[in-house]
Amino acid sequence: MNKTAFITGATSGIGRATASIFAQNNIRLILCGRRKDRLEELQITLGKLTEVTTLSFDVSNRKEVENAIKSIPENFKQIDILINNAGNAHGLSSIQNGDINDWEAMLDINVKGLLYVSKAIIPQMIERNNGFIVNIGSIAGKEVYANGNVYCASKHAVNALNKSMRLDLNNYNIRVSAIHPGAVETEFSEVRFKGDTKKAAAVYDGYDPLIAKDIADIIYFVISRPSHVNIEDLVVYPTAQASASVIRKNKE
Repeated sequence: MNKTAFITGATSGIGRATASIFAQNNIRLILCGRRKDRLEELQITLGKLTEVTTLSFDVSNRKEVENAIKSIPENFKQIDILINNAGNAHGLSSIQNGDINDWEAMLDINVKGLLYVSKAIIPQMIERNNGFIVNIGSIAGKEVYANGNVYCASKHAVNALNKSMRLDLNNYNIRVSAIHPGAVETEFSEVRFKGDTKKAAAVYDGYDPLIAKDIADIIYFVISRPSHVNIEDLVVYPTAQASASVIRKNKE
């Protein structure tokens, strides 16, 4: 039987691109997100390549997570690969001017959401003594930058959880890996700037950022290594980027 992957945040960006490359490689998909219309579209499109089922829920809501995972159809119950991709950034403010609602949204989705989903899926991997978890972090989990305070804190937590998961699950033959992208042109900046498309576009002006497919290709590479290989931690930049805050832009 082909492997089954559970992907959070599958309706856009890296999650959507990962779903596509997995489908092209005959991996069965459980696609998760909050936007039902996009999930339905993906089920139709990717369903031509592989078996697909979808779950619409909010990863930051513990009950929704538990109920959604319990509702998975019987023929999809065995989850071999978990891609903890759901996450976002809200605002770009100094700590003293930050919006507490933004802080809570980032911590709830980026940290608690990852934990809720992992807690619900890991037991079956332990029972089978096999599984693969890929946590999508960020360069913000490796260093901090001005006005990134709480977002950086949330991604530092993902980095720490990834390392801790790998230690805790080592005895159960469960591989754990993290991918930490630099600048990737997705809907990320539109969310961060609350729909201000001009501000969002400016983030990617003057250089070639990564695109979602770049990261999806890397995720597929990581999960398709032989069973004795675990690529545990990868930082990925566009060529123009040297750190979280240093990007070489073309001079006009």
